[in-house]
Amino acid sequence: MKVIIVEDEKPARDNLEKLLLELEPSIEIQAKLDSVSNTVAWLSAHQTELIFLDIHLADDLSFKVFEQIHVNTPIIFTTAYDQYALRAFRVNSVDYLLKPIDKNDLQRSLEKFKSNQKTNQPFDIQQLLKSLQQPSKTYQSRFMVSRGEKVMSVPVDQIAYFEGEDRYVYLTKKDGTKYIIDYKLSDLETLLDPTQFYRLNRSFITHFSSIKNIFNISKSRVKIELEPSAKREIMVSSENTQEFKSWLNQ
Repeated sequence: MKVIIVEDEKPARDNLEKLLLELEPSIEIQAKLDSVSNTVAWLSAHQTELIFLDIHLADDLSFKVFEQIHVNTPIIFTTAYDQYALRAFRVNSVDYLLKPIDKNDLQRSLEKFKSNQKTNQPFDIQQLLKSLQQPSKTYQSRFMVSRGEKVMSVPVDQIAYFEGEDRYVYLTKKDGTKYIIDYKLSDLETLLDPTQFYRLNRSFITHFSSIKNIFNISKSRVKIELEPSAKREIMVSSENTQEFKSWLNQ
C-alpha cells in the first residue's frame, strides 16, 4: 500500500507514521507534506493509493488542494471538526480520524479503505465540499413546556439535558425541574446546537455544562455523571467515545 501523509504538525505526523508502520509493516510512505502548495505540487507529479490529510495546514485549509487539482484518490481526513461536518464525511464515503489518533481507529479506517477498494466504491470529494459549505443553521433557542394548566417557555441555556424513557421524552432544567415534551430525541438532535448539546446514547442528550464527571470504564467506553443527577447509569457507546471526547475539546 502506497500512502502520503499531509500534516503540518511534526509530532502528529511522526505519530501517524509510527502507527501506520506498526499496523502495516509493508506500507510505503511516499511523502510527508505540510502545506497546500507542497501537496498540489506532489500530486501533480505523482500517484498514490491513499492520502492522510489534515484539515488545517501550514498555509491554508486542505480543501484548497481540490480547488487547484483534480483528486480522485481516497482520503482519510485527520480532523477535529464538529459533528455536522463529520456527518458530511460519513455520507460521502470519506473516512476521518479524530485527533489524537487512536491506533484502533486507524486500523478500522485502513480496513474500510481496503473494503472500499474491493467494491470499487466511488470517492466523491465534490459532494463532500458541497455538504461542508451548506449555510449555517439557526438552532432552537427555547422550548415550550406545560405543567397542568400552566404553559411556559424554557430557554435552552436553562436546559441541563433531555432524557428518553419508555414512550416519553423529558426536559430537565439545570435547577432539577422536569417536564414532558412532545419531541423525539432524534428530532431534538436537529434542533439543538451541536457545539452545546451532545447525544450520549439512545436515551440522553446533554448540555456540556451539565456533565459533572467522566469515568473511563475501558479504552473505548466512558461513564457520565450529570448534574442534576439522573436516576440511570449513563454510558457512551464505544463507537461514539472518540467523537464525544473530541466534542468536549472543541
